[in-house]
Amino acid sequence: MLILQLAIILAAAKVAGSLSVRLGQPSVLGKLLIGIVLGPSVFGLVNETETLAELSQIGAILLMFIAGLETDIERFKQTGKAATFVGLGGMIMPMVFGYLAGVLLNLTTLQSWFLGLLLSATSVSISVQALKELNQLKSRAGAAILGAAVIDDVAVILALAFLMSMAGEDVHFTAIILKKIAFFAAAILAGWKTVPWFLRKFSSLQVTETVISSALIICLVYAYFAEYAGVAAIIGAYMAGLAISTTNFKHEVFEKVETISYSIFVPVFFASIGVSAQFSGIAQNLGLIVLLSVIAILTKFIGAAAGAKLSGFNRKSSLGIGSAMVSRGEVALILSAIGIESKLLSQDMFACIVVVILVTTVVTPPLMKWFFREAASGE
Repeated sequence: MLILQLAIILAAAKVAGSLSVRLGQPSVLGKLLIGIVLGPSVFGLVNETETLAELSQIGAILLMFIAGLETDIERFKQTGKAATFVGLGGMIMPMVFGYLAGVLLNLTTLQSWFLGLLLSATSVSISVQALKELNQLKSRAGAAILGAAVIDDVAVILALAFLMSMAGEDVHFTAIILKKIAFFAAAILAGWKTVPWFLRKFSSLQVTETVISSALIICLVYAYFAEYAGVAAIIGAYMAGLAISTTNFKHEVFEKVETISYSIFVPVFFASIGVSAQFSGIAQNLGLIVLLSVIAILTKFIGAAAGAKLSGFNRKSSLGIGSAMVSRGEVALILSAIGIESKLLSQDMFACIVVVILVTTVVTPPLMKWFFREAASGE
């Protein structure tokens, strides 16, 4: 059954992506929407399974790995201030307004802060594809967005650890911080010394496709240890791409990993987001979903855009950066699952949040198309 479902997903995703481009939108929007059509919410041709979820995760990892390979290291270094302002601006504003929404909904103080934290999460794996299609991935704005995603991810996880300790969970805040510091230090050191050495040694083996195999090994190891350290796997994959981008193997790895990724794993990732959408029982909570969706979109957009403007970007580029930070994606879904387990989210609120995450994910590509086109026309 999985084989047939993969065939359906690949065919539908490519056709829907092409149709989306013809309508003037990024192809990723069509791939997201076709997932909803294929999934249980509409036709039920494709069901959410553990295997499909694993393939989807590989797609997200490879997408961020490619983003790392395409990142200009020098430009990335130059956008440190912008990335910090964008990341923190796009986190603080959603957290505050999310907390206020929780108070308005008569949630407890801890539940309200958790809702704010949930809305402050960012996942730019969707934005990366839109940036590629808009030729903005290698730009100064693209570098700032990717850097901000790393900062946002780390800040949200640390804030979560602090909140869970306040909730009485067995969380050692200092240990969590040290674990993340150790990961980033090891990742940077390995990228400087170990990655080039491993690529040279492994690629000399007398078998076929050793360069791409060695690169994928590095990517998956980075992703695994990132997740083990409490950092999102996609951040580890992005750092692996950055490490390889400084070597002479960059172009060969990029060409081959892009072929592998976009032929199967990335389309599955985009479509599976729509497949996993659950719309049952949302009618009675429609008002709440609309309220949280508006808060989620506007606060992230305005907060990140304000951070970009304060760091020196012009108004139109700042709006483009703000739009790219709107998508919550898998990071917010992971936090939602933690909220259910720790009783910081009710089942009804969890169902609403899942729909809100989907809304933010679907609106991000067209928002980026609009604002980056405006920025380009203003140059």
